[in-house]
Amino acid sequence: MRNPTETKGAILHHAGGLFNVQGYRATSISHITDATGFTKGAIYRHFKSKEKLEEQTLVHLTEVMFEKMRAEIKQKANAVDKLKAIVHFFESYVTKPPIKGGCPLLNVAIEADDQSPHLRKKANLILDVLKQSIVTLLTNGQKFGQIKKEIDHEYFATVMIASLEGAIMMSKLSKSNRDIQIVITHLEKMIDEVAEKN
Repeated sequence: MRNPTETKGAILHHAGGLFNVQGYRATSISHITDATGFTKGAIYRHFKSKEKLEEQTLVHLTEVMFEKMRAEIKQKANAVDKLKAIVHFFESYVTKPPIKGGCPLLNVAIEADDQSPHLRKKANLILDVLKQSIVTLLTNGQKFGQIKKEIDHEYFATVMIASLEGAIMMSKLSKSNRDIQIVITHLEKMIDEVAEKN
């Protein structure tokens, strides 16, 4: 008898690879049964519908992404270096994607239109988590005298995320690191400008 937790994990893993590479609409339950070796019944025992599977897979993919990003951030001693670690983590989506198919948030944002409100809503919540992570780093950096006091957190986090995601898209299209490297140089300067000079 299969372990239900392991079965669910295997479904999320394989579905994640398919959704992130082929797209959510282009991937059918049959594609997932072929990839996992599980029956449709087994998949629907763990996920009530394809929409629920899509939502939980997006959460799974972004949890993998956040876990890898947190590991990079944890190695840094101060807020300035932690912010730069996020910037360089996103660079890896062009050179060596930590998740096959690239950034799951960017991929779903491109695909989640009016026909996929469930995915758009879930992606928006994940985007808020990413934005709040940057805001928290800025706030903590201010508390410890590493970041200037007059920074607009919302503005800074929005510009940082939009720049990174836009650069990933441009670099993927051009199949070149040039755009992401230009944006990284710009963001590093922006981070240095908000650093408190001790």
